[in-house]
Amino acid sequence: MTTDTNTAFEGFKDAFKNIQNLEVPEAAREFVKKTANTAKDRAAEAFAGSERVTAAVENAVTESVAEAGKISRNIQQAIYEDAEAFFSGIDKLASAKSVSEAVEIQSSLLRARGEVFVSRAKATADYLGKLAANGAKSAQDNFAKVYNKTA
Repeated sequence: MTTDTNTAFEGFKDAFKNIQNLEVPEAAREFVKKTANTAKDRAAEAFAGSERVTAAVENAVTESVAEAGKISRNIQQAIYEDAEAFFSGIDKLASAKSVSEAVEIQSSLLRARGEVFVSRAKATADYLGKLAANGAKSAQDNFAKVYNKTA
């Protein structure tokens, strides 16, 4: 039985010996080299594209954080101004010598606060409009940078 097994595998043994000495054609080697170089170039392009995307996201986040800081400072400033106006109003009301003078002071204070409110509302609407336009423009520019360089 051992002889039958050896005989059955003789052909395979000879084939494997011949495969080891088989020459790979030049065209096949060139094809593999060219394919490997193309894949290497594509990997480098993909990496560069991912770097551009990361930079665009980083830029957008940085701008968002800066804007959030500005908004927070503006809100804090408005709260402080409102508190100042409130206490100033109380001081003025306390100095009123009659009810009619107090009503006049109160009306004047309410009118002034209403004007401040309208002014802030306008400024906020303008600011948000500019912020939205700038954000859209920035997003469009970043998308164009990423898309144009990866396409």
